[in-house]
Formats: sequence, structure tokens, C-alpha cells
Amino acid sequence: MAMRRWMAGATAVALLAGCGSPATKPLFTADPRLPAPETAGFDPAGLGDDYFPTAGNGGYDVSSYDLNLRYDPATGRLDGTAAITATTARDLTAFHLDLHGLTVTRADVDGTAATTGHDGDELVVTPATPLTTGQTFVTTIGYGGTPSPIEDRRFGSGGFFRTRDGAVAMGEPASASTWFPVNDHPRDKAHYTIEVTVPDGLAAISNGVPAGTSSKGGWTGWRWEVTAPMAPYLAMLAIGKYRVTTGEHDGRPLVTAVADTVRGDDAQQALARTPEITDFLAQWFGPYPFDAYGGVVVDDERIDEALETQTRPIYPASTFRRGPDTVTVAHELAHQWFGDSVSLTRWRDIWLNEGFATYAEWMWQEHEGDGTVRERFDRLYRHDDSRIWSVPPGDPGRGGLFSDSVYQRGAMTLHALREQVGDDTFFAILRTWATAHRDGNATTGDFTNLAEKLAGRPLGGFFDAWLYQTGRPAM
Repeated sequence: MAMRRWMAGATAVALLAGCGSPATKPLFTADPRLPAPETAGFDPAGLGDDYFPTAGNGGYDVSSYDLNLRYDPATGRLDGTAAITATTARDLTAFHLDLHGLTVTRADVDGTAATTGHDGDELVVTPATPLTTGQTFVTTIGYGGTPSPIEDRRFGSGGFFRTRDGAVAMGEPASASTWFPVNDHPRDKAHYTIEVTVPDGLAAISNGVPAGTSSKGGWTGWRWEVTAPMAPYLAMLAIGKYRVTTGEHDGRPLVTAVADTVRGDDAQQALARTPEITDFLAQWFGPYPFDAYGGVVVDDERIDEALETQTRPIYPASTFRRGPDTVTVAHELAHQWFGDSVSLTRWRDIWLNEGFATYAEWMWQEHEGDGTVRERFDRLYRHDDSRIWSVPPGDPGRGGLFSDSVYQRGAMTLHALREQVGDDTFFAILRTWATAHRDGNATTGDFTNLAEKLAGRPLGGFFDAWLYQTGRPAM
């Protein structure tokens, strides 16, 4: 992502989480390396992430969300029903979901009424009958209200923003809970069906494959299907007056949308190169991992950075004020491999998203004749007093989660690795990484182990210097 402001307070919303080493992964993950529940320190309202200890919800794994929403821009009211299919990882008498600023009107588990309560932005659901380990169940939540972003004085805001003619929902890592009940943690990836009903004449764009529209009584429903697992913070909505363009690339639907208030055609020109840029990246990273392409340009001054929302990145109008900027487009499209398909296990490993996308951005600039990757590396390395050397990208701390070091020094780590192992091995590492962890989650440890395996030699000292130490590493 190009965004650095969208984090919200984890204590309030329990949105951020990760886990420690593979031996301490959260209980809801269907991972054979998981510990037994009695040894894992189970907490239904927190997964023990070292940056955000109270974040996330444990005890179950969501496989799908079926969302049916109705939004009225005139009043700002959202009403919805969420059917959430999940499987327990242990016996549960109650479980938690994240829901910010919206009121639950009804709840049932497997068709039987359940009781609910709120603890801040935690929705606690108590089924009539306790759930047993390994049980698959469907929770249906009816809810409504006037959504709002999640504000945090340190990191800004993210989530649901009411706009002049509609709304935009986006933000990393805090966003999904502002428009539907969710286990808002990147470890709990799921499939989605999203149907949004809005007044005739407005578009309602979301992730995935377009599954048709239907109109009745002055309202139109827009349906979208996300068929590959998606981390909740990558879910997006864009409602309003948009110039929507549809097409196809490589047998997959391509949907782009530009807000009507965006003047000129620079934004559309840049988005039109989405297939070209994706194909360029696929040469190096392997096949594009999803079944749809696209992008959305929004026009709201509160949204001033792009985000890699799955299959359909969001770009602020300001991205294209100086021309058809394809560098940002390349960055967000690279995230479709690194961050979206291969997602974080814990937030301290954010360089696996941003360092990789920044490196892809450098590769695209080289391809376009705008300097080489090595020149960019050298320019950054030359400044031994740069702030990037004071923040280790592999453990930047909560306050440095979106620091320049995560982006730039993260990308430099990759180029230094490339020079260590050679081009053939380096790109084999990236392709294997994207393939081996497709639709899943991984850690920095997983990446360094893979690099050592394919390079055929130890690289512990190298990665320690580049990712975990302060000061400029020796070349």
C-alpha cells in the first residue's frame, strides 16, 4: 500500500493481530503446527500479537462471509445482514466478532436465536447451545446504523467514510468492522459474497468478480463474489457516481471506476494499463493470483493514499493530478501477490508487504526507462545518516509500522539479497514464495528459510543486519 495513516487503536477494536513464531499461531488456524488449546493461552478477544496483545478474536476460523447491504446516501444509514460460516478450533460457549459503531438488531447461530452483548467494539455472541471443537456453524447477524471511520489520534483514521454522493470503505489495518461484523485479522482469510443495494444511478463497487445487478423500486443491487481467500482489511466499498469501465483480460473480468468529479483522463489512462503492468509483474513473480482485475479512483480529501484492496485497488484522485501515474499502480498491483495472496501472519512482518511492493515499483520504473533498480538502491544507501537506518524493517515497532524504513529499507533488503544470490536464484525465491504461500499467510522466518534453501547456504547474518539491526549494513 501507499498508505501510512490507516491504523486504528487495537485495544478499542481488536482489529490488529498476528502471532508469534509458527509454534504460537492462533487457534483458529487450520495449521498442523498449532499447539493444543490448553497450552496456547487462549483468549477469545485477543491473539497476543506482540505489537497489539489484545487484538483479534480466537477460537474459530471463518470460511465465508455473505453480506447483504443497503445504503442510503441521503441519510448515511447502512442496514445489513451478514451470514458468517466458521469452524471452531475448540469448545466455545461464546465467541467474539469486531463491529464498530453499528447496532445489532438480531442474531442467530444455525437458525436458533443467540444473545449478543458489546464490550467496546467487540460483539460477543452467545449461542443457545455451546459449540464443540471442529463444528462448522453459521452465524447470521442483522445490524444497522450510521457507519463512521475509526479514529486514532496517533495513526489517523480508516474505515467507512460518508462522501458527497455515497461512501468509501477502506483502510489498513482497521476498516472492515465499520461496515460488517468480522473477525478482522489478516490470519483469518475467507471468501466473500457482497451485495450492496443503492439508489438507482449510483454505482456500488467492491472486490472480486462482478455477479450482476438487479433493480427494483428505485434501488439497484450490485453483487460481487470473492472466490480466493481475502484478509478482512482488504475488503472495500465505493458507492457513488463513477465512470465504470468493464472489460476482460486473460479470460478474467476487468472493472475500473473513476469518480465523476475527477477531471481529465489521466486516471483512466493509468488504470487502463493495469493489464500491462500485471503481465509485467507476472513475468517475475509468477501467475497473477486472482480471478479479477481492476481499480477505483475516489475523490475525497480524507483519502490521500492508495490501498491494495484485493483485485480492485483504491487510488485517491490526487495520485493522478500530475499525470497518469503508473508507479503507484505498479506498487498496488504488486501487493496482489505480496500482501493479498501471501498475507501477514503478524503485523511486525509488514515489510513482507511494503518492501516487496516498493521493489516491484522500482522494477517497473526501470522497465519504463526511469532509472535502474541499482541506481535507486545506491542513492538510498549513500546516505548513512538517513532515518531508515534507525528503524529495523523486520521489527519496526508499533509506531514505525508504516515508516520509510519498512518501504525503502525493505526494498533494499531484497536488492541486497539479489546481489548476494544472483538473479536466477533471487527470482526463483520470489516465485516460489508467491506459489508456496498462495492464499495463505507467512512470516519473515518462512521467507528467510526459503531463501537459504534455494540459495544453498546460510543467510542468517545477512538478514539480521538488514532487517533487525540499526545502522547501515556493510555491503
